[in-house]
Order: sequence, then structure tokens, then C-alpha cells
Amino acid sequence: MKKIVLPTDFSQTAMNAIRYAAKLFENDFCRFYILHAYQQDIYESGILVTKETFSEVAKTANQNSLVQLRKVLKQIKQHAPNPKHNYKIISADNILVDEVDKIVEERDIDIIVMGTRGKTNDKKLTFGSHTLQVLKYVKCPVLVIPQDYEYTAPKKVVFSTDFSMPYQKRELLFLSELISGYQSQIAVLYVSEMKKLSLREEKNKHFIEENFNTKNTSFITIDGKNVVKTINSYIKNHTPDLLVMINRRHSFLENILFQDTINKIGLTITIPFLVLQNIRRNS
Repeated sequence: MKKIVLPTDFSQTAMNAIRYAAKLFENDFCRFYILHAYQQDIYESGILVTKETFSEVAKTANQNSLVQLRKVLKQIKQHAPNPKHNYKIISADNILVDEVDKIVEERDIDIIVMGTRGKTNDKKLTFGSHTLQVLKYVKCPVLVIPQDYEYTAPKKVVFSTDFSMPYQKRELLFLSELISGYQSQIAVLYVSEMKKLSLREEKNKHFIEENFNTKNTSFITIDGKNVVKTINSYIKNHTPDLLVMINRRHSFLENILFQDTINKIGLTITIPFLVLQNIRRNS
């Protein structure tokens, strides 16, 4: 059974991500954890909180959170009834990134599915602050769904990588299993100014070839210096259904996620974006 965390701030973007997850995994037995972490909401509410009043304010926030979570649960069950899916709602007096990290570790979560941005929905930013924190710090695959994205089966997948670091078999297996039911075509996109791969890069490329279905996998090399611009251009011109990248120490994705300000990322997310990052599993 797949175990999936669905963070929500009760925005339409969050609900859209939940609906996407229900559709993507409609043929799998799944346990979904619909999570709302409300601690930051208390401090951003404008209510003057003192030591004496904090307990009462937190209690009210928890009650409001549970009411909203039950509404979300009712909506998703009405929208996508599925006997293979069961749901658990979690209202947490915590900040989102810490609560997600805790649940991932304690419940051996397979994937997190969330929207690119929440209630604030600042369109100048690629990711909202909560999404960015989860992408940076939680060791679990994260699937990010853009606002208003209508579900499309991931038949065309672009896997952007630079072949510079060795892959974990588990990461590639996770991706293969995720798209196995869709007979997806995977385009492995390599952007580089160098015409020829080094021996290490060749070895890493060969590892991908060994672990993907070669009939459905193509390798594309584009000569270029600006990787983000090239990825954006490729997505615009080839209209894939899913973008996949790996985030680990010293990777290209880590570099752009840790820009000084998040509006410098420049990666235009118009399709679902799967980030495979330091997959931590108990088994």
C-alpha cells in the first residue's frame, strides 16, 4: 500500500493537488494523510497571543483546522470515490516542514503531493515558502502540482539530469513504478556545453539505461550554458506531462533551490514537477 502525504492550507491550489493525487494513484491501494499544520497560522493571524492565552488560541485553531479538514475529506470522497483509497486527517500544532518531516519518518511515507503555492499565491514566485521548505529539507519524493493544472496522465516525462552524480537504484525504481501503468515515454534531458561525456558521466548514463525500459527511453543532449532557460524552453516546445529532477547535495537542483531569494529560481513550473531527493526508507 502506498502512503502519501497531502499538505493543505485549504486553498484551491492545495485542493487541486489532492485531486491530482487521487487520480494519479487511482489504481493503487493508498493511504492518504491530509495534513494541516496550523502553528504558523496563529502567528500570522494578527491575534495578540500571550503565555496565558496561547493554549486557548491553539485549541481554537485546532478545532477550526479539523472542521476544514473534514470539509476537504468530504470533497475528495465525493469527487473521487475509490474503495482502494483510505484517508486520515491530521491537524498539527507545528510548522508544516517539521510536521511533514516527522510524518515521513514515522510512517514511512512514499511521496508528498502538494501545490506550488498556497493562499498567498504570489505569481512572481516559482514556489510558495512552504513548498520550497519541503523541497529543500524533507527527505522524500515530492510531487508539486501547479495551480489550476488539469490532470493529464503522465505519458510524456522529461527527466532532467547532468549525469555528474551516481544515482540510487531506488530513485530510478520509484520513478519507473510511478509511471509503469501509463506506458510513458521518458526523455532524459542533458544540458551541457561539453560535446562529450566524461567516463564518470558515461557510467551514470549507463546506469539509467540499465534501470529504465530502453524502448520507452530516449536521451537528448542540448548544447547550452543556461540550464534553467533550456529546461523551460524544452517544456514549452515539447509539452511533456511531468518534469522530474533529483535533489541532493551539490546537485544542480539544490543550487537553484538555495538561491538567495526564491524569486531567483527562474524555473517555470507549468506541469507537475517530481523531485526525487535523498529517499529515506526504513525497508
